[in-house]
Amino acid sequence: MQLRALMYFDELVRTNSMRAAAENLNVAATAVSRQIENLEHYFGTPLVERSNRGIKLTAAGELLAARAGRTLRELEHVHQLIDDLQGLQRGRVVIYANGATVANLIAPVLAEFSLRYPKLRFEVAITSAREAVEALAAAEADLVVTLFAPRISGVKVRLRSEITYDVIMAADHPSAGARELSLRALVEMPLALPDKSFGARQAFEEIFSREGLELDPVFVTGALEMLKELVLRKAAVTLLPALAVQREIGAGQLVAVPIAAGKAVRTPIDLCVAPDRQLSFAAGKLVDFIERFMRGADSRKPALPKTRA
Repeated sequence: MQLRALMYFDELVRTNSMRAAAENLNVAATAVSRQIENLEHYFGTPLVERSNRGIKLTAAGELLAARAGRTLRELEHVHQLIDDLQGLQRGRVVIYANGATVANLIAPVLAEFSLRYPKLRFEVAITSAREAVEALAAAEADLVVTLFAPRISGVKVRLRSEITYDVIMAADHPSAGARELSLRALVEMPLALPDKSFGARQAFEEIFSREGLELDPVFVTGALEMLKELVLRKAAVTLLPALAVQREIGAGQLVAVPIAAGKAVRTPIDLCVAPDRQLSFAAGKLVDFIERFMRGADSRKPALPKTRA
């Protein structure tokens, strides 16, 4: 069986069209059809049913489709490992992250890392925590960075740390010069928070509830950019990790004020890899780099518990 035939089949499954697959592969439709016939001859059974309405996978085709994508990704991974043996510092790293907050935390890391290794290429997918770890288990991702990741077998937590949520407000807010703010003072302010489906919001609710306080945000949105915009326009304050708004703080637009009396909201953040796959040069270097960044971020705060898997 030729690798090309498997690649053509995988593209056909993805597009569900001989013509679309041919266009994406930059070949004639007859070339795609011929490679599918080669696969059918190899397996000794039809893989697709052709009609005027397009193609439909047979039971055998469904079985192959479920494994073809992963097989091709594993071969690409092996290609990168072979490049590494030859001393080539190039390749592609696929990162899955859950939530805009995490994306903002790793963006500066990727920016700095790419300057050190300009031959590397990066693909970042923003998904739910469960989708991120499932992508890692399915070899669709090289590494994931997640908040509130569910426990799923087949994933190794390389580093677990915590991030602290501060009160984020406009630089000219009346409380911007405070050294810290109490939870009681915070509930008296107009708040912009994510909805209750977010793990961070659930953590907020729990810690405020323990103090006998009820959160009643003026604005509820799952969009980080919306949260920042509302704060910049002085319509509200919010709770975010300072690193998520590092650029705005550096520009003097926002400030981060800690929550008093050790009542700060802290949420776990995990850097995960697959336990049974050797990382390529590119992915390995990036994992090490992110780990150092996470440890460095922790060193600028009060000591927090961390565990290595």
